[in-house]
Amino acid sequence: MRTLSGVRDLAERFDTFVLDQFGVLHDGSNPYPGAVETLMRLKAAGKTTLLLSNSGKRSAPNEARLRGLGFAPGSWDHFLSSGEVAWSRLSRSLSTGTPLRCLLIARDGDRSAIDGLPLTPAEGGADADIVLLAASEADRFGLDHYRRLLEPAAQRGITCLCTNPDKIMLTADGPRFGAGRIAELYAELGGPVTWIGKPFPEIYRAALDLLGAPDTGRIVCVGDSVEHDIAGGRRAGLATALVTTGVLAARTAEEKAALFRDHGATPDFLLRTFAW
Repeated sequence: MRTLSGVRDLAERFDTFVLDQFGVLHDGSNPYPGAVETLMRLKAAGKTTLLLSNSGKRSAPNEARLRGLGFAPGSWDHFLSSGEVAWSRLSRSLSTGTPLRCLLIARDGDRSAIDGLPLTPAEGGADADIVLLAASEADRFGLDHYRRLLEPAAQRGITCLCTNPDKIMLTADGPRFGAGRIAELYAELGGPVTWIGKPFPEIYRAALDLLGAPDTGRIVCVGDSVEHDIAGGRRAGLATALVTTGVLAARTAEEKAALFRDHGATPDFLLRTFAW
């Protein structure tokens, strides 16, 4: 693992950048210092950028959020969310017959994960044909809330699609448990879980297809999660760079080393932050 002074050092080595958003570009409320400029510098340098996010929302609302945070339109080439990958999968697999009843767990009433699909809302786990776990509202509810909501579906063996595998999410009040932790709870209750997003292979296959199958030796994945960004990138055969913002901001060097061991994933490069 090599410590670099800035993203410009990566730009000397790689042509294509696969970037996480939460924890790398912004903290959920504001861009990190230098992130807006660095995206534009990569664009000016002729680099291709794909923003790859464990967001249960589809790609378009994620891009709109970035623009609202002050990121320049056109400063990235592609955006792919786990929610978009899941929506495409469901669009291909669901029949046009009787719509399935879907228990959608999302934030702020967002329905982009199921809009346009043959799914109707379920009131709870007892009447659901499928569970779609797109986000966590751990800043409002504890795990017991989700246990009560999901246990009837888990007991009936209803499949849960988790489209945001992150175990921790950043909120205005600090880190809280993410949708990935709720999916773990569902599995603990005996329910089957299908994971869509980083570090699982499907989202990386979709990303490489979107990029037009470039030379994988010239791609670097940049993220703040060892479990998701670094492990996922390495399993996909790509170089990885870890930034120490986001979920790692309060971790000691010893704690980071333990994460590398626990997940069998040491990044190729280390950056303090996503700045040029």
